[in-house]
Amino acid sequence: MSAKIRSGDDVIVLTGRDRGKIGKVIKIVTRSAKKKAVISGVNLCKKHAKPKAGSSGGIVNKELAIDISNIAILDPKYKAPTRVGFKVIDGKKVRFAKVSGEVID
Repeated sequence: MSAKIRSGDDVIVLTGRDRGKIGKVIKIVTRSAKKKAVISGVNLCKKHAKPKAGSSGGIVNKELAIDISNIAILDPKYKAPTRVGFKVIDGKKVRFAKVSGEVID
């Protein structure tokens, strides 16, 4: 089954305190019943880390996962949020942006 949102996609946050922020998907988390995505620079929390052998301690900013229902892929042509569709081109299934019709893959 093909995923509509994949690692490396440019996305925009639709709801929540980070609404309107744009980032790149670092990874998709599918452990729980709901799919979530970790996005660079979005949904940051401060983590207090103890000093260890390789690194010094301190306060570290860390990205937390956000539900994929709260994000949308950016259209490559118009840089606007878009839904994703699938179509077959030359025998290969590809994703395309529904707003402009541009191929995402």
